[in-house]
Amino acid sequence: MRPRTSRSGWLAVLAVAAVTAVAAPSATAASVDPDAAPVQAAVAAPDIPLANVKAHLTQFQSIATANGGNRAHGRPGYLASVNYVKAQLDAVGYTTAVQSFTYNGATGYNLIADWPAGDPNAVVMTGAHLDSVTAGPGINDNGSGSAAILEVALAVPRSGFTPDKRLRFAWWGAEELGLRGSRHYVNTLPTAERAKIKQYLNFDMVGSPNAGYFVYDGDNSDGVGAGPGPAGSAQIEQTIQAYFTSIGVPTRGTDFDGRSDYGPFISVGIPAGGTFTGAEGIKSSAQASLWGGTAGQAFDPCYHRSCDTSTNINDTALNRNADAIAYAVWALAQAATPPGSTVWSDTFETATGWTGNPAGTDTATAGAWERGDPAATTSSGVTTQLGTTVSGSFDLVTGALAGSSAGTYDLDGGVSTIQSPAVTLPSTGTLTLSFSWYLAHLTNASSADYLRVRVVGTGTVTALNATGAASNRTAAWQTGSADISALRGQTVRVVIDAADASGASLVEAAVDDVTITQS
Repeated sequence: MRPRTSRSGWLAVLAVAAVTAVAAPSATAASVDPDAAPVQAAVAAPDIPLANVKAHLTQFQSIATANGGNRAHGRPGYLASVNYVKAQLDAVGYTTAVQSFTYNGATGYNLIADWPAGDPNAVVMTGAHLDSVTAGPGINDNGSGSAAILEVALAVPRSGFTPDKRLRFAWWGAEELGLRGSRHYVNTLPTAERAKIKQYLNFDMVGSPNAGYFVYDGDNSDGVGAGPGPAGSAQIEQTIQAYFTSIGVPTRGTDFDGRSDYGPFISVGIPAGGTFTGAEGIKSSAQASLWGGTAGQAFDPCYHRSCDTSTNINDTALNRNADAIAYAVWALAQAATPPGSTVWSDTFETATGWTGNPAGTDTATAGAWERGDPAATTSSGVTTQLGTTVSGSFDLVTGALAGSSAGTYDLDGGVSTIQSPAVTLPSTGTLTLSFSWYLAHLTNASSADYLRVRVVGTGTVTALNATGAASNRTAAWQTGSADISALRGQTVRVVIDAADASGASLVEAAVDDVTITQS
């Protein structure tokens, strides 16, 4: 697990958990995801042999010992760890791929493995980071998560399980340096492929010697921090909690604080969840009463130290978490896609392949649509372009620069169009397009000026058709949505166009946070 810039936020999370540890968590009706019911598997998950998980940890320790004492990014011990895991998966029939990336002048690797069964358009993905810090072999952080998901993956062919959804497992590189591997994977995954990932499960440190039993708080019902995950995360949380309830182990929420490899997934709207047994935080007396162990001591006293070796593991916690992983994977792989799940989304913080003037028929002479970090512009006291976006720093905007005057980079001369990459829509459920937008203009505008958002497949659904008028209209973010279920099962594109068709009028427009959900 990567270090935090500041420990205060994490310690605050643990403090809240300690205060609420004696009583069962509660939530107001407004904070509970209505689609948070746990999933129960029709085919029960197998018991995951602790001895097998520990055998993988022994291999990781041996690899570190033979390669300078660690398995860190850019070091030979990391690549040897990738090769070990890959060989195990290849031998039982997984389709594996090693994805390379560069960080700090060194080559890093992600290992991705798909089981060749189940719906390829509905993927349940399970991941753990495989790298250690340079200080030690990283057996709990995160050999434990890596070994546990490896043994769960190996249990699929061994048990004869036939999942309804496609199972994908991932071992991430350079997590300890800032989620570099998982972020590279998410950011470079084609939009249509990203939309196929319906749930992501993350397991980072699941055998801490002074263990706690934390589950990512999908619906914010424990109120431990930044808020709930994307729609559908609560169902993952409830499914994992159902397993621990079945074995009589209480759990507490841990926040989606972006500390591990689920961060890049939730940032693009993919539901996520997982478990965590604690890092450098201190176990409280209430938590020791709840779970056993030593109050006043770190959950993992060897966190990011040379002593994070094969002896730095709580076998009971590792065994319980490995079985919880299998329970969640088996249940989610047999379940329908959770209501409210994200089919596709774009916050425009990274370039995802939108195309300007896609048909080659645009007539605008300036201020064409672009993905940009917008500069604020005003004219005669009217804000014509906002310098802030709905999320992050980038949006789609008609000419992002400010220029010497408000009219320098505004939309001029006619129509400008921009088109999303192809999106394959599910064939079932209610499909909804949602987005944020504004249209701004001065009194020299008319109803010939407009901002329009459409979804185009074999048919077309118009989600917005905002027209101008001969009045001042200041830029202000609004939300729009439309039912696009008529296009189910089609490959579509979101098409956005704006027009300055009133001669010398001053017109600006922007769109942000475009999302398609299924319910």
